[in-house]
Amino acid sequence: MNKIDKLIESVNPKSIFEDDSSDTTSKSISNKKYELTDDTISIDGKTLYRIKALKSFGDVKEGDLGGYIEKEDNLSHNENCWVYENAEVYGDAWITDYAKVFGNAKVYGYAKVHENAWVYGNAKVYDDAKVHENAWVYGNAKVYGSAWVNYVVNTGDITK
Repeated sequence: MNKIDKLIESVNPKSIFEDDSSDTTSKSISNKKYELTDDTISIDGKTLYRIKALKSFGDVKEGDLGGYIEKEDNLSHNENCWVYENAEVYGDAWITDYAKVFGNAKVYGYAKVHENAWVYGNAKVYDDAKVHENAWVYGNAKVYGSAWVNYVVNTGDITK
């Protein structure tokens, strides 16, 4: 028997073709890097939950408290992205890859912060804006509308 035949034989076809959604055990839990805590704030009629790291990754240690998100759809469980301190992410905003949001920054609406981007200070990213690559948006900067930012913005407004 060659390697390919052995591999095919070792695969359980049931696990590929059938969805056993009743199995909510360690598979889904072990892939999570954070949980929502009972520490909440209310913003624009939405409840945001402080996050807590379930494992160490990047510069985050297991047990560290992060910032606030409305729902798990706001922050990826993959890679090393994180929301720190008092930062807020809500609505349909999405933080992914190695992005960081910290300080008193806010990301909301349909905004996306990804790759190695940082949003911090009192900066706001909202609407359909995208902050990506190695961009830093900080200070009192605002990125909104359909703007795409891949460089440093530390003051004023960026919109498109």
